[in-house]
Amino acid sequence: MTTAIKLVLASSSPYRRELLKKLGLTFDTANPDIDETPLPDEAPMQTAMRLSLQKAAALAPKFPQHLIIGSDQVAMLKDKPLTKPCSRENTIAQLAAASGNTMHFYTGVCVYDSRNGQHRVNCDHCAVTFRVLSREQIERYVDLDEPFNCAGGFKAESLGIALFERIEGDDPNALIGLPLIKLIRLLEAFGVKVI
Repeated sequence: MTTAIKLVLASSSPYRRELLKKLGLTFDTANPDIDETPLPDEAPMQTAMRLSLQKAAALAPKFPQHLIIGSDQVAMLKDKPLTKPCSRENTIAQLAAASGNTMHFYTGVCVYDSRNGQHRVNCDHCAVTFRVLSREQIERYVDLDEPFNCAGGFKAESLGIALFERIEGDDPNALIGLPLIKLIRLLEAFGVKVI
């Protein structure tokens, strides 16, 4: 691993922080605190990429000599955006709607050079098809994993994997919140080598 410039992860997410640690890089974290409202008629992939860039750029004044990593995820079910459910009841309702259906996750990632404003952005798409689930299975899962702050209402890195029929995508890390394969390529474009 070689890096001459300091890295910042523009996120307060413990999941993204743990994913980035897998690369063996030294980095700081900071909350970008931006408005994450989608624009009218904006495609989910475009929203994820735009917000990834905005998160990274928002921290540039505080970290003026850094590469800033921004990431954002948009979850969709039947063309309807999903938010973090935040409660047991909402989580159960999201998973009941997902039963036997496919959720789509668009996870954007951006590397922003705060010294000159240069940046690169990419997006990963992952499709998660759910098993047909009974109410009892959903409630048991929710009570065990408590995935209230997770888009889609599950933790794929934990017991949530038991809910799935299949996952289709290039990078399982993207489903958790940070597409590491794409991030590695973006970092390399700025001279940061992971291996």
